[in-house]
Amino acid sequence: MRMTYIGRFAPSPTGPLHFGSLVAALGSWLDARANNGQWLLRIEDLDPPRAMSGAEDLIIQSLEQHKLFWDGEISYQSQRLGDYDKVLDELAAKGMTYACYCSRREIREYGGLHIRCNSENKNNDNDVFASRLKVDNISPAFTDCFQGTVETEPQQASEDFILKRKDGLHAYMLAVVVDDIQQGVNHIIRGSDLLTTTCQQIYLFEQLNARPPIFGHLPLATRANGDKLSKQNHAPAIDDKNPKHNLCQALMFLGQPLPENYHDLSITTLLDHAVAHWQPELFKGQQSSVVTQEYSH
Repeated sequence: MRMTYIGRFAPSPTGPLHFGSLVAALGSWLDARANNGQWLLRIEDLDPPRAMSGAEDLIIQSLEQHKLFWDGEISYQSQRLGDYDKVLDELAAKGMTYACYCSRREIREYGGLHIRCNSENKNNDNDVFASRLKVDNISPAFTDCFQGTVETEPQQASEDFILKRKDGLHAYMLAVVVDDIQQGVNHIIRGSDLLTTTCQQIYLFEQLNARPPIFGHLPLATRANGDKLSKQNHAPAIDDKNPKHNLCQALMFLGQPLPENYHDLSITTLLDHAVAHWQPELFKGQQSSVVTQEYSH
């Protein structure tokens, strides 16, 4: 019996959607719909200090204006902290994690990558610590359904990565893998900026006795200087008053064909055409592409 495709879009509420995040949302939505699959929406609100007030509502509004509707209820990571702690406790009970007291300065001295430390020499009641996963025998390569074989620098892939930070916040890596397992996500379509952490993500799936999803990384929208369009780099918000224009630009960015009469079509009809003619092979192997114009207010 064929497995039901379950994909997802999982933005962080650090700002409104920009053109790069629209490309990621559209690409994952199209891949799900073209495979008769479900498309879930998850708000990754794990990091309150980075969150922007009202961003969550702006993201939802933008998706609705662009007719990128999701299946089921929206999930929020901030409501699932107990699930993350439970998994963390299970890993700790199996001896798969350890307390790390290393400072950022010490990690910089390691060349920016964490080398497994002897925490016993630092442990005292006044120290705060991060929980790290012991990483052994990790594969530094994986097969991406859009990018082919992707190899990560072995030392970077084998770093013991953080599952819970010193400030008590759960790390993205732990939360996203637990969420994907519990929601049954089996296809992850996202931007190529996350290629370098995928081997670690796959490793954590395996340590939790779960089958890793199929990964597909879309071309990353960048400026001419190579900087990715991101909230951190002050990418402007997309203009929700021109959703059809935005979608056409995103489709062209992904190399997808537009119907001859696209100017006269409704957004729903345009998206129906895009689903019926979804051709990811048109951007296969392409990890980034320069955006010559930014579609903002």
